[in-house]
Amino acid sequence: MSQKRPKTLSAAFVRTVNQPGRYGDGRGSHGLSLLVSRRTNGRLSKRWTQRVRIDGRETNLGLGVYPVVTLAEARQKALGNRRSIEQGRNPKAPAVPTFSEATERVIELHSGKWKAGGRSADIWRSSLERFAGPVGDIRVDKVTTSQVLSVLAPIWHVKGETARKVRQRISAVMRWAIAQGYREDNPADERVVAALGRNTKPPTHHNALHYSQVRNAIETIETSGAYWAAQAALRFLVLTAARSGEVRNATWEEINTQQETWSIPAERTKTGRPHRVPLSGAARAILEDAHSRTGGRGLVFPSIRGKVQSSDGLAKLLKENNIDCVPHGFRSSFRNWCAESGVSREVAERALGHAVRNRAEAAYSRTDLLGRRRRLMQQWADYIT
Repeated sequence: MSQKRPKTLSAAFVRTVNQPGRYGDGRGSHGLSLLVSRRTNGRLSKRWTQRVRIDGRETNLGLGVYPVVTLAEARQKALGNRRSIEQGRNPKAPAVPTFSEATERVIELHSGKWKAGGRSADIWRSSLERFAGPVGDIRVDKVTTSQVLSVLAPIWHVKGETARKVRQRISAVMRWAIAQGYREDNPADERVVAALGRNTKPPTHHNALHYSQVRNAIETIETSGAYWAAQAALRFLVLTAARSGEVRNATWEEINTQQETWSIPAERTKTGRPHRVPLSGAARAILEDAHSRTGGRGLVFPSIRGKVQSSDGLAKLLKENNIDCVPHGFRSSFRNWCAESGVSREVAERALGHAVRNRAEAAYSRTDLLGRRRRLMQQWADYIT
């Protein structure tokens, strides 16, 4: 004997029905029905489905199985789907991520072009968490231009460079959302710049010493009593005009004593290209001392624990000795000395490991000017020592 079909489903009926078939929840149920079928092992299966019309086409949505999903929960899901359709959203589409979730996906996409072991991902994440926090939990399709304005306005004319980078990063996340089909416009585009006005706050540069003060700074470090590797790394950084991360991660495999060069691999340079550094006599003397301490294996300037020195270590050493400069600032000291000593721009820029920005020039300039740079680095070493 077949079971009588109720006008609307009840918890008792759903629990006891044992005849295969589709049982609707009546009018006003938003297309909800219970599909009862018999499995190959003879047991019954009860699944919730919802018949809806999306973009003019009828389709079925699965809402889960009974008893994992109860009748009350199935009705709630059906109502939610109906509301989504009325709002122009497709319930079958993947869930729209929040701004914070989208940021992580953009960081993951960009990570392939960022330097391995670098801090680009952390800088992106921390800047958006700090300054764009108010939109972090908002879905990317719901972020508005007014919300972006409220994020940028407090820092636009106070932290000019930071505000510019935050807007660029928000814009990158929004462009990703457009590409994914989550939205059609970019709420962080040039309209925001027009509304906020011209950003006139000049960028903040790294603290640097005048090149005439570098010699005194080195002498102060040499008598500071700091751990030998910290002292040596800082002096080597000054003599080679290299970046902090390049020096702290330097290994003995990169040092060629016969050619008197230090070859920094592409994955550790900012340009993503290998960079040869000619070693002055003073730089080689530092390496000879380091070799006697490390045995010429592993890191050239290891920490006390034998690891890579921390990114803050060299800056802290300068601060503790009242030297008003950061490690990166010595590159500026070197560049200014080059400019005022008549060194050609081409040689000075190559010595700093900068890329040739002009494409035509880059295409024809295949030499790294090692010979000229070798003379330059020896002149720099003579000047500061």
